[in-house]
Amino acid sequence: MKIGKLTDTYSATGQIEVSDIPQIAALGFTDVICNRPDGEVGAAQSCQSLAEAAKAAGLGFHVNPVSMKGPTSDNIAAQADILATTSGPVLAYCGSGMRASVCWSLANAGKMPTDEILKATASAGYNLEGLRAKLDAA
Repeated sequence: MKIGKLTDTYSATGQIEVSDIPQIAALGFTDVICNRPDGEVGAAQSCQSLAEAAKAAGLGFHVNPVSMKGPTSDNIAAQADILATTSGPVLAYCGSGMRASVCWSLANAGKMPTDEILKATASAGYNLEGLRAKLDAA
C-alpha cells in the first residue's frame, strides 16, 4: 500500500484490502473514506467488507463512491462534509488514489490557494495541474 500524504490530516491511496486495515490503524488514521464504487471491485474489497474490518479496528468508515468520470458536485460536498466530521487523520482510497486526491482538491477549492492544493497533491504523487482552472474558479 503506497500512501500519499497531502496534509497532516488527509492522505490518499489506491485500493485497500481487509488485511491492510490493521496497518492503517497502526499508522494513526482515525477514518477511512471509500471513493471507489463497489462495481469496480470484488466482494472481498466491497465497502461492506472493508467497513466491517475498519469498525473492528476502531476506525470510522465513510462511503463516497466516485465514478471513473470524476466527482460530481454531490461527491465534492459529501467529501467536505465527511472531512468536517472526522476527528483525526483520514485515509481516502479509490483505484489509484487519484479520485480521492481530486475530491480533496475540489473540496478545498476556494478555501486554500490553488498553488497550495496543487503542491500538496503533487508531493503526494498526484499531478492535478489539469484542475487548475476549476480550482481557480471556485
